[in-house]
Amino acid sequence: MPAPAPATTPPHVLYVEDDRINIILMEEVFRRLPGDWRLECAEDGAQALQLLEELRPALVMIDMHLPDMDGLTLLGRLRGDARLRDLRCIALSADDDPADIAAARAAGFVDYWLKPIDVARLREALEASLR
Repeated sequence: MPAPAPATTPPHVLYVEDDRINIILMEEVFRRLPGDWRLECAEDGAQALQLLEELRPALVMIDMHLPDMDGLTLLGRLRGDARLRDLRCIALSADDDPADIAAARAAGFVDYWLKPIDVARLREALEASLR
């Protein structure tokens, strides 16, 4: 009799956001997404770094305006850590200034999404993160 297949854990997504309403909305979006995704949330950069010590998320979505550091600073901390530098990170902001978008992309964000988040685009990013 063959051995049972090892249990797999659902891929994690870390959402770094200080606005509780946005967190609740994202949790609802994830409840309705097809597939088996596990959403973890951090409300500031320090909490995100602590969670990243424990998780290996398939995707990290980072608000650009956190209470303890901005998104560029948090991304810089991730890129400076050999264990975390290859994480796929997406910037989230209500700011549509082309200079801010260019700076985020130049820093290493794979994309820059304007709020409110486009759910179809989120699905595409989740699928891409598994490839």
